[in-house]
Amino acid sequence: MSRFLILTFRTFFVFLTSLILSNQLASAQDYYLFIGTYTQAKPDKGIYVYKFNSKTGALTFVNNAEGVTNPSYLTPSPNGDYLYACTETQISENGNISAFKFDKKTGGLTQLNKVASGGDNPCYIAVNKSGKWVVNANYTGGSASIAGVEKNGALENPAQVFQFTGSSVDKNRQEKSHIHSTIFSPQNDFVFMPDLGADKIWCYAFDPSKKEPLQKFTAGDVTLKPGSGPRHLAFHPNKKFVYCIEELSGMVSSYTYNKGIMTAIQRIATHDSTNEGPFGSADIHISPDGKFLYASNRAKENNMAIFSIDPKNGTLKFVGLHATLGEHPRNFIIDPTGNYILVANQFTNNVVVFKRDSKTGLISPSGTEISIPSPACLQMIKVGK
Repeated sequence: MSRFLILTFRTFFVFLTSLILSNQLASAQDYYLFIGTYTQAKPDKGIYVYKFNSKTGALTFVNNAEGVTNPSYLTPSPNGDYLYACTETQISENGNISAFKFDKKTGGLTQLNKVASGGDNPCYIAVNKSGKWVVNANYTGGSASIAGVEKNGALENPAQVFQFTGSSVDKNRQEKSHIHSTIFSPQNDFVFMPDLGADKIWCYAFDPSKKEPLQKFTAGDVTLKPGSGPRHLAFHPNKKFVYCIEELSGMVSSYTYNKGIMTAIQRIATHDSTNEGPFGSADIHISPDGKFLYASNRAKENNMAIFSIDPKNGTLKFVGLHATLGEHPRNFIIDPTGNYILVANQFTNNVVVFKRDSKTGLISPSGTEISIPSPACLQMIKVGK
C-alpha cells in the first residue's frame, strides 16, 4: 500500500472517530436541568440552567435568570418552550406565579409576566398536558388557584381561587389548612391537592374546555391519619397506583387509583424503627420503569428512602436508606433514563448526582456535585424538545 493511501486512510479514520465521539457527546448531553432556589427574599439570579449528560451524570452550567425572588418551585411547559415558577415565596406579602420564555438554543430565560398566586407563599405549580392551564398551591394561605395560559406562554389572572379551612392534631404545623401541592392525574381529568394542615387530599374534576375548569369531586377526597401531614403525590407509570409522602409522620401511604378514587392499601415508614422523630419527609418519585419508589427525608435524617414496588398489588417493600450528602433534601428528580437521581440539598447549598442501579434500586455517588445557593427544586426537559 502506498504511503499516500496510508496517510489518506489514517486521516479518514481520525475524522470518522472524531465524528463518532462528537455525536456521542451530543446525544449524551441531552437534558436541560432547571434549578429553582431561595434568594434570601431579594431579587437575584434565582433560576439556574445546566446541561445534564445522561451517560456520565456530568453537569455543565449554561445560563441563569436574573432579578427573580425566591423561585422555590418550577415546572416546564409540555413543549419545553416555557417555564413557570412560584415566585416571591416565604415573604410577608402575597406571592405570585411567573412565566418565562425558554430559549432552547442558548438556555436563556426571559420573564414574560407574573400574576397573583391567590394566596400567601405559593409552593408548587403544575401545568396540564395541553400547556393551557397552570394550577398552583399556596402553603401559608391554605389556598389553590388555576390560571389560563396565553398563546405566547404568559399567564392570565387566576380563573378560580379555592380557599380551604381545616386543622389537625399538630397545633404548631396543622393550625390551619396548608395546601402543599397540586397534582394532575395521569389522564389529566382530576387535580389532587394534599393539605398538610387538615390531613386531607382534596380532589377536583378538571375540564380544560370550561372557563372555570375545576369542579369539586367530593368522592375523590381522602382523609389521612391525624398528624400525617400529606405533602406530595407520585402516580405509578401504570396509572393504577398512587403514593403520598407524609411530611409530619415520615410515612408513605399507598393507594390503588381509578377515575379519581384513591383506595388505601398500605402505610409504611421512610425511616428505621429507632427514629422517633420529629420527621421532615419532603419529596417522592417513582423510577421510569415503575419498579422502585424513592422518598427524601430532611430534619435529622437527610437521607433517601428506597422501596421496591410489587407490580401486582402496588405495595412497597423497604430496600434501604442512603445519605443525600447534604442537609435538607427538599426536592430531587430521577432523570428520564432512570440512571441517575439528582438531589437538591437546600441548607448545604449543593446539588448531588447519584448513580442508580436499575436492578436493586440502590444509589451511589456519581462523583458529580455542584454548588448552588439554597436549591429548592429540580426539573428537566430534553434538549431539542
